[in-house]
Amino acid sequence: MLIRVKVKSHSGEQSVERIPDELFSEEGYEGLYFVKLKDAPEGGAANMELLKVLSKHFGKEVKIKSGYISRKKVVEVFE
Repeated sequence: MLIRVKVKSHSGEQSVERIPDELFSEEGYEGLYFVKLKDAPEGGAANMELLKVLSKHFGKEVKIKSGYISRKKVVEVFE
């Protein structure tokens, strides 16, 4: 499944929040998530933290499909 993710890095805490479907509906995506990360977006540290946080949240393997250097990303969650 594909999800849209908006990332706030260097926030001092880690959290994953799903934006309600009434506020976001885009064909081809299973939802929009707002993720706060502790790491700064330097040297790929925030992307690595994002993968760990989402993998733990979903209990599945995840991969960034697009948006490696952007705050807005498309992430694939494997079944």
